[in-house]
Amino acid sequence: MLGYDPYYLACEGRVVAVADAATASDILTRWQLLPEGKAACIIGRIEAGGSRVILETELGGRRILDELEDDPLPRIC
Repeated sequence: MLGYDPYYLACEGRVVAVADAATASDILTRWQLLPEGKAACIIGRIEAGGSRVILETELGGRRILDELEDDPLPRIC
């Protein structure tokens, strides 16, 4: 075990955008045309109902991500 949960670590240089489902594919296509956006992908969706985040793993499992207890602070180099 790593001793920390890698899903809660800050990762500089990443962007998470929330877009309407009707325009998400077009936005993604345009983003991927940028040199920095070649690896861009859709990683989730917003559904009606409870307010929680469910992680879908590469193996097809599902896991509810708990809320952070404190605000994560950026590492100062």
